Amino acid sequence: MRAIARAALVVVLVVALDQLSKHAVEHSIVPGEEEKVLPGISLVYSRNRGVAFGLQPGSNVAVTAIIAIALLALLVYFVRHRADPWMWLPTGMLLGGAIGNLIDRIRVGSVVDFIKLPLGWPPFNIADASITLGVLILFLLIDHRRHATA
Repeated sequence: MRAIARAALVVVLVVALDQLSKHAVEHSIVPGEEEKVLPGISLVYSRNRGVAFGLQPGSNVAVTAIIAIALLALLVYFVRHRADPWMWLPTGMLLGGAIGNLIDRIRVGSVVDFIKLPLGWPPFNIADASITLGVLILFLLIDHRRHATA
């Protein structure tokens, strides 16, 4: 039960940070403008209909269905492995990121992106970053588990 509570706390934190940051961007940056915040990092206000980092743009219904299937698989995996140390962290990060972006899709039909890196990297948001880091941590945990049982 402790792992579920920890995962839930991470979900709440990610969703709150994501939605607060998107709200701030929507109310402070004009679409198309760019504000430099650090060398190589700018804030922009853009929207995308795809998944993380603007990949697979298209139907909201198709994207939502794919995300729902992936989240269901993640939840099944988490329930089966919730006793594994740290499994709650990537689960919470992935769920929180997906929920944060889903809120945007339901609210306005697209996702607010605002963090822009150099070299043509597409803008992203806190939810996208949480999903990316969550996937990385999940793979590391699965790999560690595989090597520990081998």
